[in-house]
Amino acid sequence: MGLSKSFQIILFVIFGLLLFQIYTIENNEVQIQGEAARKQFTEDLARYSHWTGDGEDLFNTLRKHYSFQFFQYIHQTDSEHNFSYGSLARKQQIFADKLFNIDLGHIQQFPEGRLQVRLDASSVINTNFKELETVARLLIGAYLLLMLIFALLMVMHRRRINYAAQYIDNIGTLSFQAIETSRFKGSLKPLGKALENCRSQLKQNLEVIRLENDQLTKAAFQDPITLFSTRQRFNAYLEKITNSEKHLFGVLVVVKASELANINQLHGRAAGDDYLSNLATCIRKASRQAGQVEIFRVSSGDFAIFIDGITLKEGEKFLEKIKNQFDEYTQISQFDSAGHIGMVPYETKSDPSTLMAMADAAVSIAQTLGPNRYHMLEKFNGNDKFGDDHWKVTINDLINRRSLKFFNQPIQPCNHDTEVYRELLARFYNSEGKHLPTSTVIAMSERHGLSVELDKMIVINTIKLLSENPTLQGGFGVNISATSALQDVFVFWLKDILSHHKQVASRLIFEINEAGMQANLAASYQFVSEVHKVGSKVAVERFGLGFTSFKFFREVRPDFIKLDSSYSDAIEQDNNNKFFVRMIVDIARRIGIRVIATGVERQDEKLTLEKLLVDGLQGYYIAQPEVVTVTK
Repeated sequence: MGLSKSFQIILFVIFGLLLFQIYTIENNEVQIQGEAARKQFTEDLARYSHWTGDGEDLFNTLRKHYSFQFFQYIHQTDSEHNFSYGSLARKQQIFADKLFNIDLGHIQQFPEGRLQVRLDASSVINTNFKELETVARLLIGAYLLLMLIFALLMVMHRRRINYAAQYIDNIGTLSFQAIETSRFKGSLKPLGKALENCRSQLKQNLEVIRLENDQLTKAAFQDPITLFSTRQRFNAYLEKITNSEKHLFGVLVVVKASELANINQLHGRAAGDDYLSNLATCIRKASRQAGQVEIFRVSSGDFAIFIDGITLKEGEKFLEKIKNQFDEYTQISQFDSAGHIGMVPYETKSDPSTLMAMADAAVSIAQTLGPNRYHMLEKFNGNDKFGDDHWKVTINDLINRRSLKFFNQPIQPCNHDTEVYRELLARFYNSEGKHLPTSTVIAMSERHGLSVELDKMIVINTIKLLSENPTLQGGFGVNISATSALQDVFVFWLKDILSHHKQVASRLIFEINEAGMQANLAASYQFVSEVHKVGSKVAVERFGLGFTSFKFFREVRPDFIKLDSSYSDAIEQDNNNKFFVRMIVDIARRIGIRVIATGVERQDEKLTLEKLLVDGLQGYYIAQPEVVTVTK
């Protein structure tokens, strides 16, 4: 119930109670006066107690002093002396009679008759009724006056409330007009102050939120490692320049951090982040005097640089600058390579997909040329195939020359009863002896159908390495692609060559990516079965990323599973990863499979994984990869 109705009801009740109280007082007064009149009549009538005359005479005698509503004298023996006047019930009962109900009747016995009278109460009632009427009019008038004043106050109050409500509604539209303080007087003054404070505070808070939102938006579209804009901004910018109504032109430079996977594996994730940060620094230094430049990190290891308003020939100066920066960084860091660069021209209405394909082809060609090299493609005429062709020639060449070098990284057992091994990591070189990015070599070999030949070369070199170097003891893991492992021709070849080198075969553990093996569980089972027949073992690497890992457990039965490094990353703080690793370890132990955690880079990760009872640990914190020393 609202304040207005509540006040009206309360006021009505108060005035009603006052009116009722006054009525009660007047009614009591009427009763007292009536009783006094009846008592006076009784005393006067006592003087006629021996009356023996006619009833009418008695009426006329008493009438001189009293008014009667009803008079009746009944003689005991002679009806001629009877007399009646009026009625016990008034014919026209007025409101005052109903309001003040008093009884002024009296019965008197005489020697020869009986008298019954009812005095007329009009004189008693009318006086008190007038008094009550006067007071009631005053009260009702006061009530109506108060109600009118209250109604006017409520109208003014509602106008102020409506103003406050409209002002609050306008706040939602971010309208911050000054408060009209004159509208908020008296009891509403605190409301006016509160609205003014709210307006000021909200305006300040919105400004803070706007600034924070700008920072969050910048952070959301800014890579935290390199501080370059992210892929979303790159897509928007590419769409902007290709769909512009103005004629725009320039060059697109794509830089590939070719060594990211290699550095993550050899030196750990922290070193990989430092590597990307240093590449970003090199790019910034080279871009300082290049004109209008926009730089993006478009993937984990790829950067895109737009330089507006220059030709391909003019852009070559920038390529030289960035190559020099990469060469300096390579010398300082002692990495094999910093990155590879490809450059293509762009202009308005260029097809984005063709543009990116050309840039990717340019980078691919640069990767075949050696560390920190760059390549330019000029025309949009199908040259996007050139990069692939260069890789096909390069991979065939390194297979024929067997141009690779091995690093090895030990796996630390978590207890003395666990037998583990060292992983061999292959590194490839072109005909000039220049290092080639391993992940790109493997990806391109699969694209050109050369993965089987590449894996055969790796296996042959591994067998040769272990046969010719008796100082290399224990088991060694060899990475081969799932594409090869699932082909019968490779499996039969592998079984045949291992049968001729049984002593080495018993020391080999073939590591294959889980995602590739899950593509064909039957072929995966056959590969594991055939490898077991010649005494070798199988390890499934990057385990846990697929959706069918448990089915894979049951049907393929490898000897080792190597958990993906993402499960080791800050596992001491991640209960979900702890639960998954604990579950994998429990299931693996039931069926005799060893579980190895990879990517262990901190002591807290090592201690947590040991508590989870994994069988082995591998990572930069455990041991760094080293070049395999061969006997000359």
